[in-house]
Amino acid sequence: MKNVLPFLRLYRRHPWRLGLGIILAIVTLLASIGLLTLSGWFLAASSLAGVAGLYSFNYMLPAAGVRGAAITRTASRYFERLVSHDATFRVLQHLRVFTFSKLIALSPEQLSRFRQGELLNRFVSDVDTLDHLYLRVISPLVGAALVIIVVTCGLAWLDVPLALLLGGIMLLTLLVIPPLFWRLGISAGQHISQRQANWRLQLTQWITGLAELRIYGAAAAWRGKLDAEEVEWQQAQQRQHRLQAFAQSLLMLISGTTVVLLLWISASGVGENTSPGALIALFVFCGLAAFEALAPVAGAFLPLAQVTGAARRVRELVEQEPRIRFPETSVPSSSGFSLKLENIVFNYPQRPESVLNHLSLTIQSGEHLALLGPTGSGKSSLLSLITRGWEAQQGEIEFNNIPLAAWDEASLRQRISVVTQRVHLFSQTLRDNLLLAKPAASDAQLNDALHQVGLSHLVEHDEGLNAWMGEGGRPLSGGELRRLAIARALLHNGDLWLLDEPTEGLDATTEQQILALLQQVAHGKTLIMVTHRLSGLSAMDRICVMDQGQIIESGSHDELISKEGRYWRFHQRFAL
Repeated sequence: MKNVLPFLRLYRRHPWRLGLGIILAIVTLLASIGLLTLSGWFLAASSLAGVAGLYSFNYMLPAAGVRGAAITRTASRYFERLVSHDATFRVLQHLRVFTFSKLIALSPEQLSRFRQGELLNRFVSDVDTLDHLYLRVISPLVGAALVIIVVTCGLAWLDVPLALLLGGIMLLTLLVIPPLFWRLGISAGQHISQRQANWRLQLTQWITGLAELRIYGAAAAWRGKLDAEEVEWQQAQQRQHRLQAFAQSLLMLISGTTVVLLLWISASGVGENTSPGALIALFVFCGLAAFEALAPVAGAFLPLAQVTGAARRVRELVEQEPRIRFPETSVPSSSGFSLKLENIVFNYPQRPESVLNHLSLTIQSGEHLALLGPTGSGKSSLLSLITRGWEAQQGEIEFNNIPLAAWDEASLRQRISVVTQRVHLFSQTLRDNLLLAKPAASDAQLNDALHQVGLSHLVEHDEGLNAWMGEGGRPLSGGELRRLAIARALLHNGDLWLLDEPTEGLDATTEQQILALLQQVAHGKTLIMVTHRLSGLSAMDRICVMDQGQIIESGSHDELISKEGRYWRFHQRFAL
């Protein structure tokens, strides 16, 4: 239960809605009890009055009470569902925002121990599971407890022993059955939670890797694993459903036994009335109706194991302290952007070998630098350190002679434009994906950026900037995705440009156009371009060749060619 307690604080944001939902639930239950109790007494009393009592018996008042109770039950049920679900959705909204705000503050190192499918499952499914806490546990329990008190006090006006008998049995049932079936349902609930998480993770992996699985003939085997996991998930659900059916059956048995006791005891008299007559029906039907308040309570604690499991997994995310912290104070603004990296040593978690090994590099403001080298030499890792996605184990990074750790996040992000190897697009419109780079940009600016990178055809159809990109930009080719990322960099227009394989997937003609565009728009700005190609390198101010986390050659294109070193050999091999 300790995993659930932190999330109860979110309910403080909407105490009136949540409280009103519980009050309406209690009104609904009392109206249902009153309707059945009054109807039973009315029919029994009418039968006993017979034709002889047609004029002496007051039919109008009980009939009005029955109609009033029916109308009250209908109206309160509707508004109870409306208010309680609205409050629950608002709580889930705050929980999602709270969870995402915690996730976005974590470093890639902290997130790397979670697979993407696992993060998605925790953020979506586990957060959704937490709505059971109010709708299926808190509200039914509070409502049942108050109904027991009201019914007991109401019946005590007629007969105290009978009222205490009914109230005592209901209270004992409320105190025993939920904890009992919570203990019995822990195993099934934990299995459901775990199997559901595993199934969703495997489903996500199966969908994302379906093309490769089909190519290598492994789709059927993977689908078999997915089906086996689903069968175990369903079996756990069946065990929980059997427990829920057993709980309902036990409640029906207790309810029936209690009604028989009420019928037997009330037959000898109700209060001071030794000939109770219709009062017998009143107590019997009141007992039948009152136990309806306990119906949702019987299985209320069965999903609690799922709730606690979901709460534990969400807490593992939100309770992590960000390892990379940014200061609150802004750095003073200045023109230009120079970099200095001194004695940088960096390795990824659980990988003892160094990705960057005592690397030092100084880049003057306005200088255009190309990083060249084999895969795994540390080029992309160096860009990650500059953007402070990761932190080096040793060494110092400075921007404009100010340590990187002293830069606040807003200033740092504002002054750096990044084009990563993997382009991220949201399942939103083309406009929404471009506005991420410059939220205040006009449609004219967006169209101009698309025109500069040769993507004018994306807005030539009827939808224009409202064209839907789909999940991950499925309508776009790899080259179009790359150019869209460059368009976002153009809109952002920072003082430092970090380009990681910006021309990957482009044909030779388009590549030359993009490189010429980058040289033009980044004139006077600092630029670092990671590449495996030789195209456009002659226009760079400096080229650094990296290998095994170190810079082994540095100079302009002509200088490196004259040295006949690693760059020269690479150039000769590429030329052949």
